[in-house]
Amino acid sequence: MVDPEGAAGRAYGALAAELSALAPSCGPVRLVAVDGHAGSGKTTFAGRLATALGGAPVVHLDDLATHAEPFGWVGRLRGQVLEPLARGEQAVHLVYDWTARRFATERAVPAAPVVLIEGVGAGRRELRPWLARLVWMELDAPEARARGELRDGPALAEFWAGWARAEQAHFRADPSRPSADLRVDGVTGAVIFRRSGKVASHP
Repeated sequence: MVDPEGAAGRAYGALAAELSALAPSCGPVRLVAVDGHAGSGKTTFAGRLATALGGAPVVHLDDLATHAEPFGWVGRLRGQVLEPLARGEQAVHLVYDWTARRFATERAVPAAPVVLIEGVGAGRRELRPWLARLVWMELDAPEARARGELRDGPALAEFWAGWARAEQAHFRADPSRPSADLRVDGVTGAVIFRRSGKVASHP
């Protein structure tokens, strides 16, 4: 009898073992980015991978982005997350409240063996020197947007229209997909591409 959940669990377990065996890339941390279009399954994939890693911390870039700066979060990520982790210290970053339109709370990120960063632009050029691996969720922009709009409902249709323009401009200037070490099917979660010979770099 086919056991798809068991097969999926074994696949995530194998990937978790692969990532855990990498050389650290950010101090003692193996930093893994999960990038892709909005709606491509990044959060779901990162959550399942984090579980397979025994509860690895996940940094959600939506917590660092703002309405005014959808891609202007690099300084916050570097200062609040990357630099403390590189020192082997627990990081604490501010969390943006998308309803109140302000940073309202904080979230701690321990310097765990593997830390995941997920969100659109997680694999951008400025962050790649800190990464042990870059994962790209393989789902084209129109299909990903349709999934996202279905998930969020008509109330956020205007937001999605503006976001789509910002995302397109970002990836046109700084595409992540060509630099991905792994490409993962956004529907099935299966690894469909693996770059061989990757050596983790250090900032």
